[in-house]
This record gives sequence, structure tokens and C-alpha cells, in this order.
Amino acid sequence: MQFYKDRILNAAQLKRLSEHKYSCTSASILDAWLQPWWCWLVSKTPLWLAPNLITILGLIVNIVTTLILVWYSPDARQEPPRWACALCALGVFVYQSLDAIDGKQARRTGSQSPLGELFDHGCDSISTVFIALGACIAVKLGEYPTWMFFQCFCAMTLFYCAHWQAYVTGTLKMGRIDVTEAQYAIIGIHLVSAILGPAAWTSKILGIQCGLYATAVSFAAAIYFTINFASTFRDRGCGKNGSTVAIPTVNQSLNLVSNYGVVLVTLALVFSYVKVIMKGGVGKNGSTVAGTSILSPVIPFSLVVVPAFIIFQKSESHVYENHPALYILAFGMVAAKVTNRLVVAHMTKSEMEYYDWSLLGPAMLFLNQYFNNAIPEYYVLWLCTVWVCADLIRYCGQICLEICDHLKIRLFRIPYPPAPASPKHTERNGFRELLIGIDGCDCLVLIKFGDTIVTKYNKYTLSTDSEKSENEDSAPLLNNNSIT
Repeated sequence: MQFYKDRILNAAQLKRLSEHKYSCTSASILDAWLQPWWCWLVSKTPLWLAPNLITILGLIVNIVTTLILVWYSPDARQEPPRWACALCALGVFVYQSLDAIDGKQARRTGSQSPLGELFDHGCDSISTVFIALGACIAVKLGEYPTWMFFQCFCAMTLFYCAHWQAYVTGTLKMGRIDVTEAQYAIIGIHLVSAILGPAAWTSKILGIQCGLYATAVSFAAAIYFTINFASTFRDRGCGKNGSTVAIPTVNQSLNLVSNYGVVLVTLALVFSYVKVIMKGGVGKNGSTVAGTSILSPVIPFSLVVVPAFIIFQKSESHVYENHPALYILAFGMVAAKVTNRLVVAHMTKSEMEYYDWSLLGPAMLFLNQYFNNAIPEYYVLWLCTVWVCADLIRYCGQICLEICDHLKIRLFRIPYPPAPASPKHTERNGFRELLIGIDGCDCLVLIKFGDTIVTKYNKYTLSTDSEKSENEDSAPLLNNNSIT
């Protein structure tokens, strides 16, 4: 394995990436309700503002507000200030909103490109780590370090599995309750901590720990997830030769009890992803988009999770228990790097390499333990964190620059004023479908030959006089099922 390649993507991969078409299905409940807010927000966004710049600004806000929580409670056992929890809730809201409108801004300005999809998912992989960590600190989950470990790695695993499924089936699938609902749930957690204080998570109601109620809700959600995702199990992959493209007692506190529900939901989701993956890919003989084994992505992520758990358990100085935030950030950035490589493999229809230089960070901790902690583990952990962060930034930067050079575009700048977008037409069942954009939002117009124009979007019937409409950022816009 070469230390650092001069170019990460070869000419064939860049060609396949330029031909990549974004495919996503979403049935999210909150997305439909939030469309008016997102459409209003993007309509107020300057046309010169690049979509990637919107995404990175949201990520920066999310990172900064979470690091404030980490500063006040690096061990996740100290009680952070209430204003810091409120600020973190605002940070997640800002990130979620900006992340939702970057695609709308891209269509509004005619600057859509495969780079936008990759950049968006890359920022999401990093944000997942910070959002999960912030939620753990807000409820003082450091009092139960093992559960905090599982909580954070559950979030990373679910995000990875979603893109693993996309690598196999060629389509990113979102359920009725998915990432948007999870983000707003975490906003709610921060607001509870801001209003009532983190100590509220250890309180009792009618002699029963509040966490018991949260567990009941989470358990019901886990059952719902299992049923909801079961309906997608018939999909197959697109590659070659089978390849890819228990109820707690009332004596436990809320911050611990609610984790049981989180684990149940995670297991249900992972189980649903695995069932879809094991059905095979969408290509020849049920393979993945890249013509590789549908199980191949499990190895790179295992090389992150397994060492993280072993090092945590074998540490004589209890490096994780004493510095959980730093530990999660270190391994979270490795997980983000591996997830980014999976997204790149999907978009370029390429095989995913098993090893990566970011794994050198965890190897430092492992080898130091093997040699009886020749260097204090805390210092090695800091060295590991610096290394993996620098490696992630280098990789993401190089990938973006290579794609920009190939597509002849800029990362954070777009042409201004934008060229007028031409409507997209398709023929279907005797109707002519016209997809237009109004203030960054899409409007599906059904024109029946010889009859008047009828404009519809999901459950909303719109007038034909340029009235604004709301829609998703994704491909399901032209799905017959979304037309009523």
C-alpha cells in the first residue's frame, strides 16, 4: 500500500463518477412537514452562494457547538451549562436545515454535480459523530462509559449500513422514521437538558424512572422500524457476479434506560439493512454496483469497531473511561474516513480497499498497549486523534480537488448569475411530466395532451399560476406513487 497516492481516483473511476445518477427513496414523516420551511429558507438564500458552502457552514456550526459541550464536560460526567445545551440544539437545527437546502440551492442555480452528493454525504459522516457525542454529554452518559461507547458507535454503524445498502442496491433508502426524525429527537434531548438541566435525566415520575417511559417508546419504534423496512427486502444489487454497488428496572436512571431503547432500535435497523443486503445487489447474479462481494464492506468497518472495543477493554489506565469524548472523536474520524471511501466506491462503481492509513491511529494505541504502555496512553490518544483528523482532511480535500479538476468546476464557488434552468420532460402513461424549479423547490406539472394543465405534488394540489411548491431533494420526485 503506497503511503499517499498522487491521485486517489484514476481516469476510469472519474468517468464513472461523472456518469453517476443520484438515486434515493424517502418516506420520512417530518420531511413533508418541513418542506415549507426549507423552501422558504432557500428562497432567501443568495444565488451566488454555492451549495457546498452552505453544507460546510452548517457542519462548522455543528462542530463548534458540540466542542463547547466537550470543553465543559470532556468526560461526559460533569454537568455542562444549560446555555451550552441550548446552543448545541441550535447547532443541530442549523446544520439540519442547511443540509436540507443545499440540494435545492444546487437545482436553483443549475450547479448540480456528483461532487455535491459526495460532499453532502462526507459532511454527514462527520456530523454523525459530533451529534451522537453531543447527545451523550447532554445526558451525562459518561457515568455509564460502556453504554456511551455503544450509543456513539450505534450512530456510526447505522450511517455506514445505510451507505452499504446503497452500495449493494444502487439506491439510498430512507424510512418513515429516519435521519431527520433522529436529528429532531436529539434537538429535543438538548432542549430538555437546557430547560430542566442534565440532572432531569436521573429524575423519577410517580416513583418510576423517566427512562422507563422513554424505553417503552423506543421499543415501539424498534418494532415499527422492523415492519417498515421489511417492505424493501425484495430489492437486488446492480453489480457483477454477486457483488455490491429487555425492559430495565425502575431503579435505573433515564440516561441509561433510554439507551436500551436506542440499542433495540439500532439492532432492528441493522437487521433490516442486513436483510436487504443479503438479498443481493442490483446487477448480474445479485452483485453490487462495483461487481464485488456484497459482504466486502463489512471488513473495513470492522477494522474500526473491533480495535476500538478491544483497546477500550484492555486499557490499564482506563483511557476511554477517563477521556471518552477524545476517544470517540478519534475513532469517529476513522469511521468517517471509511464511510467516505464507501460512498466514493459506490459513486465510482469501484472495489473498496480494506486497509487505510487512518487505521495507523488505532494501531498506535494497540501497539502501545502491547508494549506495556511505554508512552502514557493519554498522549498516544492525542497523537492518534491528530493523525486521523489530518488524514481525513487530506483525503477529503484531495478527492474534492480531483473531482473539481475533472468536472471543471469549483468547490465553493458557482457561476453568477446562474444560467436559466431548462424544464425536464418525460412521457408516462399518456401524460407529459414537466419538472420545473420555483425558488429552489421542485414542482411536478402533469400535462395531459389536449387538456388543461394540472399541477400536483404529493398531497398538495397547486394552482397553475406559478404558485410555489415543496418537494424532496431526491429522485423519488418522479415516482408515480407520490402523485395523487
